[in-house]
Formats: sequence, C-alpha cells, structure tokens
Amino acid sequence: MPSVCLYFQIHQPRRLKRFSVFDIDAAGAPAFARYEAEDENRRILARVVEKCYRPATRLLGDLVASHAGRFRCAFSITGVTLDRLAIDHPDVLDAFRALAASGCVEFLNETYEHTLAFPHDPEEFRAQVRRHRERIRDAFGREALTFRGTELIFSNALVECVAELGYRVMLAEGAEPLLRGCSPNRVYGTAGDPRIKVLLRNYRLSDDIAFRFSDRGWTGFPLTAAKFAHWVHALAGTARVVNLFMDYETFGEHQWAETGIFRFLEALPGEILKHPAFRFHTPAEAAEAHPIEGILDCPGIVTWADRERDLTAWQGNAMQQDALRALYRLSVPVQRRRDPDLLNAWRLLQTSDHFYYMCTKWSADGDVHRYFNPYASPYDAYVNFMNVLDDFTERVTAARPELEEPRC
Repeated sequence: MPSVCLYFQIHQPRRLKRFSVFDIDAAGAPAFARYEAEDENRRILARVVEKCYRPATRLLGDLVASHAGRFRCAFSITGVTLDRLAIDHPDVLDAFRALAASGCVEFLNETYEHTLAFPHDPEEFRAQVRRHRERIRDAFGREALTFRGTELIFSNALVECVAELGYRVMLAEGAEPLLRGCSPNRVYGTAGDPRIKVLLRNYRLSDDIAFRFSDRGWTGFPLTAAKFAHWVHALAGTARVVNLFMDYETFGEHQWAETGIFRFLEALPGEILKHPAFRFHTPAEAAEAHPIEGILDCPGIVTWADRERDLTAWQGNAMQQDALRALYRLSVPVQRRRDPDLLNAWRLLQTSDHFYYMCTKWSADGDVHRYFNPYASPYDAYVNFMNVLDDFTERVTAARPELEEPRC
C-alpha cells in the first residue's frame, strides 16, 4: 500500500539592516539586535502569517479532524521562526500545538538557525541540531524522530553524523545525481550509516504544486486536486512512497489565495484517499511501513536547490566563499568568549539566507533567488554582510579571550 508523505518547511530569517562602514564600532552591546532589520522582519512575518500560516494551519486542522486521522503530514519549523511566532503571533504557535496534540502531525528536526554549518564546522552543526531538538520538545511535547537538513542537504558524511545524533530517518532530494536512474518513490538505506532510512522528495510532483500551480503556460494548468490525485494514483503499481516536500509558504504566499491553492489543499486528501491502496503517513511512519529497497551512496553534497542540486546557491562564488571563511574563522574566538549574546549573534549570522542573497545565478533560477531578497544585487548583499561581520569581529576580539569551554 503506497504512502503519501506530505511535509512542509517553515522558515523566516532574521534579515540584516543596512550597515555601512561608518556603523562599525566596537563600543556598545554585542547583541544581534544591533544588526537586525527588526521592523522589516516583523512586517514580512506578519504578512506571511496572514496570507499563509494562519489560514493554512486552520485548514490543516480541519482536514485532520474531518478525515478522522487518515490525513497526516509533517512540519520542520526553524527555531528562529518558532521564537518570533511565540512573541508576535502566539495564536499561530497554538494552532501548531493543536496539530501536534492530534497525533497526526510530525515535527522534524534541523538546525536551529537554518544554517549550512555541517561542511564548515561539524561540531557547531551538532550543537545547533541539539538546540532545535530541545526547542521542538519544549514547544510541542514531542521527541523528533526524523531529521531534515537545511535545504535538504545530504551526503554520506552528514548521514553518519545524523545517525550519531540518534536519528533513524532522514529526508533528501530525489535528484538524479543521487538516484542514478532509480525511483524516488521507495525507501532507501545509505552508504553513510546502515541505521538510517531515507525518504526522497518527488520533485516533479512537489514542484507541480509549489512552482507550477498558477502557471498558465504549463501543460498541466489548471491543476485540480482530482487531476493531481490521478497522477499520484498512476504510481500505484511501482511506488512505495510518494514524498511531497515543499515550503509552507506555497499556500497563500508563493501561490496566492486567488489562484485556488487553498481549495486545492482542502480537496487533496479526499481525492488521494479515494484510491483504497493509498494512505497518508508522516515521514517516521512511512519509513517504518516500508523496507529498504536500495542503498544511496553520496560522497558529495546534494541539496534541493536550483538545477545543479548542490551548494552553489550558497557558496558558489568568491563573495560567498570569502564571507563563509571569515564567519567560520570566528568559531574558536566566539566560543572562548563565553558570551551568550555573541554566540547567539554568530549563529544567526550563519543563517543560510544571508549567503543565498549573494548568489549570482541570474539564469532560469534567478527568479527564485530574488524572492524576498532585500538587496539590489548580490554585491550589495555581500558588502552589507561583510560590514556587519567586521563590526561583529571587532566585538569578539575587543576583550581578552577566556579559556575555551565546551559548546553550548
């Protein structure tokens, strides 16, 4: 019996305000508030809450109730987003808690600040994952069983690390470099660690909803729930799992309500469940329900970004590489300072969005990179980030470093 696994990513970064060389000054408080475009961040979050988080979460709650447990889904919500929701929109956080209490929704783990720390500082990566695990436990009273790397980052080395942290299920992109001709609609083991099961995003079906839903030039337009369910049902003879992974903002923000996206979501579970062989599962349930049917060997890194499905969206040019080197050179000095404000600011500066804004891919992928981008150009993003980092570096090195102690 094939499983349909529907997972949503929720992340809103704490964007940086305009920061010039004349703002660099070692005096004053080291807190991230010195760098944050707080008013803009609150404005954007309020907009996304109104257009997506509030109506979509209310709808999902109704679907869970109306289908009496047969509809199930999963979320990965970054720690920074949970923190802002708790302060500015506690009703939305309460709605997520109600979904958790239903027993039909799984909450996944990732890095707290939505970073790509693993390739640069694996020990810092572990600390960020542990913090996020604690935050999910505190927010929802649930122990996360499944790991989802930032931007679906995946590699043998990362799998090994994730297994050491206690996870047994991991999500990844169903990209050709990883599958090598195999189907994304099966459960896989890994060369990185035999204890991990991997669920792969069916990116064609996922992107039909996330990117092509309102495209009038697309051959599948208009996309109805019945039509989409027919495509899913056509996989019945070969698929074990159909993994539909996408940004939550698909519903109401990327695809506006006027496109009919909420009507589509409301009708989708019923249309899928019309086929008696299909059922909805959370990622942990889908991994438990199906055996491993192949081994994935991924010595390099695969993500869900752009055509290349690699890290070039965040570290593909000289500006990004320079910024990352300068940021992670501060790892030991920041740890030695034993200052929670400095450590928090350093981690927030690692958020992947800051480097995504510096991307110079202005081809077919360019429209994606421009969405919610506060900068006029990648160079502007780089200059602003480096001004902030210069100021932060002065604050880290202003006082005598203390003895190094274990990471928080």
